[in-house]
Amino acid sequence: MTFVVRAFRVALESGLEPHEAVARLRGDEHPFALAGEWLGGLTVLGSYPERVADPDADPFCVLESQPSASEGEAAVGGGWVGWLGYGLGSLVEQLPPSAPAPIVCPAFSLAFYDHVVVYDGGRWWFEVLWSAERAAFLDERLRVWSERLRAGPATVEGRPAPVPGPFELAANGASGHVAAVADCRRRIVQGELYQANLCVRLAAEFDGDPLDLFVRALPRAQPRFGALVGGVVSLSPERFLRRSGRDVRTEPIKGTRPRTGSEAERQAARAALIESTKDAAEHVMIVDLMRNDLGRVCAYGTVEALEPRVEGHAGVWHLVSTVTGRLRDGVDDGELLRATFPPGSVTGAPKVQAMKVIAELEATRREVYTGAIGIASPIAGLDLNVVIRTFEIASGAIWMGAGGAIVADSDPEQELAEALTKAAGPIAAIGGSVAPLARRWGRIGPPPERALLHSERPDPALGVFETVLVEDGRPVALERHLGRLAASVAELYGAALPATVLAGAYAAAAEATGRSRMRVLADADGAVRITVSPAGPPAAGPVALEPFTLPGGVGAHKWRDRSLLDALAALRPGTVPLLVDTDGLVLEAAFANVWIVEDDALITPPADGRMLPGVTRAALLAADDDAREEPIDLDRLASADALFLTSSISGRLPARLRRPVLVPIPAAALL
Repeated sequence: MTFVVRAFRVALESGLEPHEAVARLRGDEHPFALAGEWLGGLTVLGSYPERVADPDADPFCVLESQPSASEGEAAVGGGWVGWLGYGLGSLVEQLPPSAPAPIVCPAFSLAFYDHVVVYDGGRWWFEVLWSAERAAFLDERLRVWSERLRAGPATVEGRPAPVPGPFELAANGASGHVAAVADCRRRIVQGELYQANLCVRLAAEFDGDPLDLFVRALPRAQPRFGALVGGVVSLSPERFLRRSGRDVRTEPIKGTRPRTGSEAERQAARAALIESTKDAAEHVMIVDLMRNDLGRVCAYGTVEALEPRVEGHAGVWHLVSTVTGRLRDGVDDGELLRATFPPGSVTGAPKVQAMKVIAELEATRREVYTGAIGIASPIAGLDLNVVIRTFEIASGAIWMGAGGAIVADSDPEQELAEALTKAAGPIAAIGGSVAPLARRWGRIGPPPERALLHSERPDPALGVFETVLVEDGRPVALERHLGRLAASVAELYGAALPATVLAGAYAAAAEATGRSRMRVLADADGAVRITVSPAGPPAAGPVALEPFTLPGGVGAHKWRDRSLLDALAALRPGTVPLLVDTDGLVLEAAFANVWIVEDDALITPPADGRMLPGVTRAALLAADDDAREEPIDLDRLASADALFLTSSISGRLPARLRRPVLVPIPAAALL
């Protein structure tokens, strides 16, 4: 977009504070709010964008598409506003697939606003990138905002913000993070990398409006770079990139201490941060990384790192540096982001290797978290935060990530405590709480061999499938299998199965003879192919199960990419891979769900998003009053009265654990 628009601003009468004005966005389409130190200390609000970016577009190219604004008084005028998810790092580097996500989210969210409301600390302004085609609409928006902001504070207090349910550690929990930190430290000692930023995920139930949470949190947390946009509430203290003209700077944070208790306790913690050689080492590595990233696009000799400083934020002290540079001629925002994204302070050093380690060790995929939120304006330039201290809301759930830099002398349990300290302030600011941790530090014998040493995680881009047993031309539980497949295609790819797939599957089954295996293979666009082959007689068993550690499991979808499971099976011929998370809990076997028998009870691991909830498993749970879901570790598995698997083709298949189980050992012995 190269056309020229006229930029101007109109003063608005208002005595509202920023959080009171944000409440006036309720009910608008695509509302956003940026509050804190954006663009030199501005609060920027907006809604009803001129256009929304295509979800299949390259977001870095989208940000390059800006009008040319004529000279005027507007400080911002408008621009692209939204978020860039951490996963966009795959547009920059070749990275392995990450762990499955409990809730699948878009890769980015960007919209172009040709009008915004700006607060500069003294007064409110309505600012416009004016075009003749939108003149009538923009006049109406000026009228609406004039009326909204004239209202007194008492009329905009709004309803009380709903409070999320208690936040709990998701996926493999506290013990899983402790084990991941220990594994990362081992890799650092062996020279694989210098530092990696490992995170945990805290989640709760929430069925309210994100706007309510932001309005409540803004005066409490007073974030440097607070943002409400696209179902995300960010209370971030960290700036990722600020470009004004050709000058660019980044302000990485690395190094944390609690900022709670008495004033004396706070100052003692601040002094400890300044004196900490561990935090200083973490900080220097990331500052050097950011200098290198900016050096890719800045003129030679212009990149400079200033002395680090200590900043106080909600509940914590942070060590912060500013790195500056001047962009080379011809470098635009898209190229700047390709050189620097995702932020180095939330990845590690070397950056690409750290991202590979993150993909291997973290039990859930990062979505918006550790990406960037902000604005790209043709007048004010670019300003992006680092997405930390941030809540993501979707599908009746709210979650946030928290973590820290792991170096050679990191203590796993202290790293977990630091992550929870960072999460405590933002959670309190929205009125939430953290549920007490259920400590499961024991582990049964040595941890199973790591699955990802032998193959990468399944690639979701290759699609999903279902396997259906066909007996004498009759497909067993076909509708339930297709229902699960349709749900996966919709959640993962936003597509739908063809209306003819049910009839096509019945027709294919009718041509089969004897006992057969039907596979319904779905592509990312919903296109389907059906194959039928002989299944042979049911397996007699018992099969031998070989445990392998896989952080976060393979998730709740049946991936067509079976390379990981095939590699594990080939590694131990005659056995079936058994997936175990880093918290020591059994998830599933390569092709089946796992069950144990205790007395007269049938027990299977819970379907918590880390494993495929099998159709046969669901039928057994529904049909047998003595069948239930409970966590199972290897010790419990080995001591059960019996062990069996269930799958659509094999039905119930006896099994045994191949590897002997040893006595529990403390977490410290894993280091």
